[in-house]
Amino acid sequence: MKPASSGCLKEIVLQTQSQAQKLRAAVFEQGDLMEVFEEEGGSSHLVGNIYQGRVENVLPGMQAAFVDIGLDKNAFLYVGDAVPSRFEEDEKASPANSVRIEHILKPRQELLVQIIKEPVGTKGARISVNLTLPGRYVVLLPQVSYIGVSRKITVTEERERLLDLADQAKPEGMGVIIRTLAEGIDGEEIAEDITKLVAMWLDLQPKIPHVSVPGIVHKDVDLISRLVRDWIDQDVEKITVDQDEVAIILKKALQHIEHPAAKHIHVVTSEDIFVRYGVDDEIRKTLRSKVWLKSGGYLVIQQTEALIVIDVNTGKYVGQRSLEETVVHTNLEAAREIARQLRLRNLGGIIIIDFIDMNAKEDQQQVINALEAACARDKTKSQVLGLTQLGLVEMTRKKVGQTLAVRYSSPCPTCDGRGRV
Repeated sequence: MKPASSGCLKEIVLQTQSQAQKLRAAVFEQGDLMEVFEEEGGSSHLVGNIYQGRVENVLPGMQAAFVDIGLDKNAFLYVGDAVPSRFEEDEKASPANSVRIEHILKPRQELLVQIIKEPVGTKGARISVNLTLPGRYVVLLPQVSYIGVSRKITVTEERERLLDLADQAKPEGMGVIIRTLAEGIDGEEIAEDITKLVAMWLDLQPKIPHVSVPGIVHKDVDLISRLVRDWIDQDVEKITVDQDEVAIILKKALQHIEHPAAKHIHVVTSEDIFVRYGVDDEIRKTLRSKVWLKSGGYLVIQQTEALIVIDVNTGKYVGQRSLEETVVHTNLEAAREIARQLRLRNLGGIIIIDFIDMNAKEDQQQVINALEAACARDKTKSQVLGLTQLGLVEMTRKKVGQTLAVRYSSPCPTCDGRGRV
């Protein structure tokens, strides 16, 4: 079932399961499920957490180190993340080219680090010594003096305005990166965001020497707070929850930032809200390799260790006028669905797409443009690189957290992981 407000530009549905202490959030755009998040016991989200860690192994051959931060697996610290960031955009040299890991780290050394990538599969979390504290409009860089603006803010005058506001509001010796959500926001709100983050950093300082090693120093905010901070942008028109208490928390938070969605929070307590919105059914479909398009065409999505491969087929769709029109129509529909599937499945890395062959250059470019436009709404960074000599489309998407398949399925014990149950 599509959400009742399928005409909404964006709607967020929040399900709470108090007995399991679990929160689940689903993001819909124009009635289509785009992303699903969950948090169990407040501990499943690790990115942003700050730890006191202890170096276990230094590996000169990999120019990296493994650090015990108190999790099941040791965290991975690459040499580029083990030295302070320099941020100069015109500086071509990477820290890894000028600094060696064995010269800056030694076993048993204690470090203050932050998780920048969740553990994936058999790999531990990736960490950095460059700490950041994200707010709604800015990210505070407490250890380095620097001001930057999100690349998604493209208007020169707006970038300069935001740079000036940040320069006036940030403390000496600290840095700020302006987030995309800050576009059009007045200086008072940006200054308030910076002040709050600076206060948080100053509050952490006296606690750090008293944290046992390995141990956690700072935990990122819970799922509801992250939704407000990172996901409830100006496109969100409606929020539906299943508990009055959650609705009150959200309303207060949105009123504080004067978001219009504060007036459009709806409570549904009479039924399972994810069943009503068809979220679990959509997840089950997404775990399959074949994805049907509305026209009758379909995608086949296969994930390998090295890359993701997507094949586009006309399937049951036969078109009306000509073969060329049928192919272009299927490819355009596939381009939009591919962007949605990448977000919903949370797939990242190298992605190869085999669209149905098109002879005309303008048709090829039209499909690539459609793919780029659909990916532009994704908060996770992606890049469409274009056609290869074999006629395949190459693209990349940043790996962030666990994939949907890992979160909702497990390797089959009978076939040793060649299938999933």
